[in-house]
Amino acid sequence: MCGIVGILGREDVAERLFDGLKRLEYRGYDSAGIATIHDGGVDRRRAEGKLVNLGKLLAEQPLPGRIGIAHTRWATHGAPTEDNAHPHQAGRVTVVHNGIIENFKPLRDELIADGRKFGSQTDTEVVAHLIDRELDRGKDPRDAVATVLPRLHGAFALAILFADHPDLLIGARLGSPLVVGYGDDETYLGSDALALAPLTQRIAYLEEGDWAVLTRDGTQIYDRDNHPVERPVTISGVTGAMIDKGNHRHFMLKEIYEQPVVVAQTLRSYIRPLEEQVALPDMDFDLSSIERVVIIACGTASYVGMIGKYWIEQFARLPVEVDVASEYRYRDPVLLPNTLGVVVSQSGETADTLAALRHMKEAGVTTAGIINVPTSSMAREVDLLMPTHAGPEIGVASTKAFTCQLAVMAALAVNLARVKGKLDEVQEREIVHHLVEVPAAINEALAYDDAIADMADTIADARDVLYLGRGTDFPLALEGALKLKEISYIHAEGYASGEMKHGPIALIDDNVPLIVIAPSGPLFDKTVSNMQEAQARGAKVVLISDADGLAQAGEDAVATIEMPKVHPLIAPIVYAVPVQLLAYHVAVAKGTDVDQPRNLAKSVTVE
Repeated sequence: MCGIVGILGREDVAERLFDGLKRLEYRGYDSAGIATIHDGGVDRRRAEGKLVNLGKLLAEQPLPGRIGIAHTRWATHGAPTEDNAHPHQAGRVTVVHNGIIENFKPLRDELIADGRKFGSQTDTEVVAHLIDRELDRGKDPRDAVATVLPRLHGAFALAILFADHPDLLIGARLGSPLVVGYGDDETYLGSDALALAPLTQRIAYLEEGDWAVLTRDGTQIYDRDNHPVERPVTISGVTGAMIDKGNHRHFMLKEIYEQPVVVAQTLRSYIRPLEEQVALPDMDFDLSSIERVVIIACGTASYVGMIGKYWIEQFARLPVEVDVASEYRYRDPVLLPNTLGVVVSQSGETADTLAALRHMKEAGVTTAGIINVPTSSMAREVDLLMPTHAGPEIGVASTKAFTCQLAVMAALAVNLARVKGKLDEVQEREIVHHLVEVPAAINEALAYDDAIADMADTIADARDVLYLGRGTDFPLALEGALKLKEISYIHAEGYASGEMKHGPIALIDDNVPLIVIAPSGPLFDKTVSNMQEAQARGAKVVLISDADGLAQAGEDAVATIEMPKVHPLIAPIVYAVPVQLLAYHVAVAKGTDVDQPRNLAKSVTVE
C-alpha cells in the first residue's frame, strides 16, 4: 500500500522525509522518491526497488530544501520504473498520490488534446497537469486545487508542491487516509500517524473530501464544498499499535475503511487503463492451454474461490472446482492435465492450503496464488504469483484482504476468458469500466456505517441468525455468517436462497433475524420470494439491496441497508462492506473482543 510523507519545515527536510518513508515500509512498495523546493525550483530523487537504493542516491546527490514530499509506491499504472515512481511533475506542480483516479483516461485524453506531454504511464501525472493548467489560466494554487479536485473521481490522497511557492504545501483526501501533523513552527502530512510519529504526536485526521492548505503562518482545512472547517487535533500516543489504529476504535474498522484505497491499488496492478485491458503478471506457461481450474483455500478465502467459480465459468466457460484446503488432499482428488490450481491466502502460510499447493505441484499441476504477502512460502512456490495489495491486516476477521482477493480473482477470470476466445475487446472494455468503479462504490457503501450501527441491536440479542443469497451472493451469505460467528459469537449460517424451503425454514421464528443479500437484477425476484416465505413464518428480515430493490421489497423488512446501484460483476466486492460492518457493530454492541476474538489466530500455520 502506497505511503505519503510531507514536511513544511524550518530546516532541510530530505533526511526526515526518508525516515518517514522507512516507517511506511510495512505497507509494501517497489519504488520510492522525494522532492523538495530549493532556489526557486523543485528537485527530485527517485529510485526503483527498496529504500536503500533511494538512500544511496540521496547520499550521492543530496536534496536541500525546507519543504518537501515523499512517497513509496506499489507498481500499478505502469511498471516499477523510475519514470513511473512518485513524485510526479508537470510544470510548476509536483504531486504524490495514493489511490486511484477512475476517470484518468478521459482526463489524460483531454490534456493531450490540449498539448500536454506526459512522461509516465501513471494516473497521478494527470493531477499535476490539471493543476498546472489552472495555474497557466491565471489561478493561484488554492483556487487551482479547488477547481481540479471535483474533477477527480475515485479514491485518493494527495500532497502537492508548487515550485514558485516554497512556503506552501496542499493535501487532499477522498477515500484514502491523510493526516495533518502539527509541530513547533513546522507542519506535516502523512498517510497515517505512524509516518509522523518521530516528528509530532499532535495530529488531525482529514475527513472525507477535506483538503488542507499548509503555510508557515498556519494551516487551513476546507471541506469538499470549499468551506473552512476545523478538525480536532488529537494526541496520537506513543505506541505503534495505538498510532496504527488512527481515529478508529478497532483495527477491524480501520481495515474496513481502508478498502477503497487498497482495492484501488490492487486493481491498478491488473488494469491497463490506456489499453482498457485486464492483465496478469508475467508467467512462464501458456494460460490458453488451461482446460480446468481448481481453487483451494480456507475460511473467508474459500468464499473468494466460490465467487471465482461463478465468474470463471460465466466468462471463460471453463469447469471450476472449489475445495477447502483441509479436505482436498485427503479425498484423493483426480488431477487432470492442463489444470490450473489456484490457492488463495492472506498470509501465504496457511498450513492446509500450503500442503494442498505442494500436493498439486507434486502431481505436475500448474499453480497460481492470490496472496497478500509476496515473501511468504506460497508466494515463492506458485508458478504464478498474483499479489493483492491490502497491506498488513491486523484484525483476525478478514475484511480488506477478502475484497482485494476478489479483485484479483476477477482479473484472473477476465484473462482466462480472453485467452479462451470468450471475450472480445468491447466486452473486456466494459468489464474494465465496471472494475474501475469499485473503489468509489465501496466508498459510497461506507457512508451507511452509522445506519448499520443503529440497527445492530436488532441482531445483537439473537442466538441464531440466517443469511440468504443467490448466485454470487450465496458465498457472500456464507461470508456474512462467518464474520458474525467469528467476532460476535452468535450462531449464524448462510444458505443459498432456494435451499431455505429444503430444511432451514424449520428454524424460522420471530427470534431469528434473516439477513437477505439481494441486489436488484435477474435473481432478485426469486430471492425476494424466498424471503417472503420466511417473513410469513415470523422472520425479522434485514434486506441489503439497492434503491430499486428496496422500493420493491423493503417495506416489510424490520431494517434495510441501501447500497449503490452497481453491475452484477462487482456487486460481491461492494456488498461485502455492509456484511462486514453489520458483524462489526453487532460485536461492539455485545462487547466482544473484535480484533482478537477468542480461539482464533490471524494465520493458521498448523493443520
